[in-house]
Amino acid sequence: MASGTEALITLQADIEDLVPAEASPRLGETAGGSFPKVLRRRLEKFFSEENISPKADGMMWTKIAAGLIVLAGSWIALYTLKTNAWLFVALYLLSGLAQTFLLLNIAHDSNHNAISSVPAVNKTLNYVFDLCGISSYMWRILHHRGHHSCINLHGEDDALTGRGIFRFTPFEPRAGYHRFQHVYALFFYAMFSLDYVFVRDFESFFFPKHDYLRRTKHPLREYAILFAGKAFYLTYMLVLPVLLLGKSPLLVGGAFLLVHLIVGLSVTLVFQTTHTIDTTYFPADRGEFENGVYHIFATTADYATSNPVVGWLVGGLNHHIAHHLCPFVCHTHYAPLTRIVKETAEEFGVPYRQHPTMSRAILHHLILLKQLGNEN
Repeated sequence: MASGTEALITLQADIEDLVPAEASPRLGETAGGSFPKVLRRRLEKFFSEENISPKADGMMWTKIAAGLIVLAGSWIALYTLKTNAWLFVALYLLSGLAQTFLLLNIAHDSNHNAISSVPAVNKTLNYVFDLCGISSYMWRILHHRGHHSCINLHGEDDALTGRGIFRFTPFEPRAGYHRFQHVYALFFYAMFSLDYVFVRDFESFFFPKHDYLRRTKHPLREYAILFAGKAFYLTYMLVLPVLLLGKSPLLVGGAFLLVHLIVGLSVTLVFQTTHTIDTTYFPADRGEFENGVYHIFATTADYATSNPVVGWLVGGLNHHIAHHLCPFVCHTHYAPLTRIVKETAEEFGVPYRQHPTMSRAILHHLILLKQLGNEN
C-alpha cells in the first residue's frame, strides 16, 4: 500500500486536473480563496494528516473477499448439494445478490483505478464486470467519457440514455406516453442488466451512437473478450445447470430472469437517485459552469450518508458528490470526505443536495420523471 505522502502526490495531481487553479468561479469567493481551491486543500489534508492511502484499506479487501467467496460458494453449493427446485432458486438468487454486490462495490471502483496503485490489480478486478455478463472495457469507456466528463448533459451523458422510453432531461422531446413514465419506470429499470448483457454492449461496439465511440478504434482483443465473456457468462448461468444438474430449462431461465430483475433494479436505482432527481440541474452545454466543481454540485446529490449499512451495500455511491470529486479514491474513504464536502459547501454557501434515506431519493427521482413526463 502506498504511504500517505506518496498517495497525496497522486491525489493532488488528480484533483488539480478536476479543479483548474486558474478557474474563476461565480460563487464561493472568500479571503481564504475560492470554494474549489479550499475544498481541494481540505481533501488533500485529510489524507496527508492521517497518512493513509486513498486506495483500498482493510475494509475494502474484506469486501472483495466476501463478495467473491459468496459468489463462488453459491455455485459450489449448487453443484455439490442435492437441490430441489426451491433450494436451487435460492442458491441461484444468492449468486445474483453476490453479483450485484460485486458490481457496485468492486467492479465500479476497479474501473476507476481506485482499489490499488498497481494497475494490474485494478485490471484484474475489472473483469468482475465480464464475470457478470457486461463488457468491462465498454463500460469503462461509457462511464468515464460518457458520464464523468459530462454529467447530466443531454446527448452526451450516457447515463441519461432513455431509448425513447424515458424523458430524463428537459431538452429531450416529449412523447404522450412519457406522462406515465413515473409509473412504468421500475419495471423497465429491472430490465437494465438484461439490456446490457444482450443488447447494449454489442450496440456500443458495432452500432455506436456517440461520436467518441465512432472515433474509437477498439483493439481486436477487446472484441475477442466481448464474445468470450458473453459466452462464458451464458454458459455458467444457463447452459451448465441444465446439462450438468439436469434442471429444467424453464426453471433455470426463470431463475436467470429473476436474478436480472434484482441486479437491474438495484443498480439502476443506486445511480439514478444521484443525478436525476427534481432538485438537480441539467446544463445546456459543457461551458455553462466556470469550474467543474460547481458542475458536480449542481448535477449530483447524495442520500443516506449517515447510514453506514447503505454505504456498505451500495459501494459508497450514496456519497456521490465525493465520488465525482475523487473518482480515483476507494469508496471506503467516502464517508469522511463527504463530511468535508458538506461542511465546506455550507461555509461557502454552495448548495449541497442530499436525502436522508434512499427511499426519499427514489421518491424524488420519480417526482422528476412525472414532471418531465407532463411538461414540454
